[in-house]
This record gives sequence, structure tokens and C-alpha cells, in this order.
Amino acid sequence: MKKIIGFSALALCAACYAAECCDSQLQPMKWADDAFASGVWTKDAQGVLTASKDAAIWSANEYENFTLSFEYKLDPAANSGVIIYCPSDKCAGAKWIPNSVEIQLLDDNHEKWKKDPGYLKNSSLYGHLAPLATPAKPAGEWNTMTVTAKGKKIVVTVNGVKTIDADLSKWTDAKKNPDGTKIPPWLSRPWAELTTKGRIGFQGMHGGAKPYFRNVKIGPAK
Repeated sequence: MKKIIGFSALALCAACYAAECCDSQLQPMKWADDAFASGVWTKDAQGVLTASKDAAIWSANEYENFTLSFEYKLDPAANSGVIIYCPSDKCAGAKWIPNSVEIQLLDDNHEKWKKDPGYLKNSSLYGHLAPLATPAKPAGEWNTMTVTAKGKKIVVTVNGVKTIDADLSKWTDAKKNPDGTKIPPWLSRPWAELTTKGRIGFQGMHGGAKPYFRNVKIGPAK
């Protein structure tokens, strides 16, 4: 079983060797031992992660009550995502898709995706909730995303602008969202049933174009 990091627990401070473990400073993400073994995911000399195929990269540990911060950019037409709350036994292959929460990363401006509904757009909660705003920069430019997860409460910002403020407990149906829109059939578990701890991952090259990530850090939820 993977270690579960519950940042909200006071026990975390006792387990740390220094007081800075409990301050607001985020720490670099630790990736699973086999994260780069297949050659799908690579990291260059500047610390930029990218993938050559549609396979996710996973954190070494499970997390709950956390703030995740990272920078990302997308090649034209890229389609990727940030995955949270994935139980370790559900992260292999495509098992994570119905058993976790995905924040979409998409080149919204590309012709390929222009007609997609809001709940499939960049920084949406994929298949479930459209973003409040669309502050992402064009393909090829770096953006900053922050995901704060406190139990069923998820808040997302892109370039300092809030795009998502959601309560997963409202998603009690596997077929319809609270606003009445249809949930894609491959997302077959109501979010209200999902665990609120798990591994964190990035989806690979899903749209035939690469995503890039850097400065991936995590710490206690504020």
C-alpha cells in the first residue's frame, strides 16, 4: 500500500524533522519509482516533463487535503489532464478514468476542440463542470495552475484566476450532472462516492500533441 499523506493532520508536524514541513511552502513532487521506466515520460535538464504516448505519470504517494501547484504548456491541439484522488489500486492502465477526478488541460483555441461543451474545456472538471473563466494562454506558452483539494471541496486557479469552485458531494448521479447535463458514459461512478485521497497524476499525450509540465509542487491545503 502506498503511503497516504494527510496534510491537515497535526501528526504530520510530529513526523517531520523540521518545522518548515508545516508551513505554507510547497515541496517538489516525488514521482513513483517506475514513472520513467517505460520511456513514455521524460524529464529534460531544465526539469520539464513530457510524454510521447497516452500513459499517465503518478506520484509516489497518496495525498489528501493538499495544494498542488505546477506550470504547464500545450502543443497545438494538445489534450491532457491533471488527475487527483486516484486510489493506488486503480491507477494502472485506464482504471483511473471512472475512479478519480480529472482537471482538463486542453488547447481550447484549436479547431479540433472549438465546438466542445464547456465541461470538456481547459481547467474544467472533465465531463462534470465547466470553468468559471478561461484565462489560459495560447498553445506554446506557460501557464500556472493551482489545485486545492479539501475533502469534497475542489478549487482550481489558472494564472491566478479562479476557474473551479466545486463540492463533489453534489454529484450523486452517474449519468447526469447537478445542472442536468449528461456525464460521458465512461465516467461511471458518482463523484460523491469517490475517496478523497489518492495519487496525483498527469495524463500523457492523449490528443496527438504533447503537454509539458514543470515546477510541480505540493503541500498542505490552505
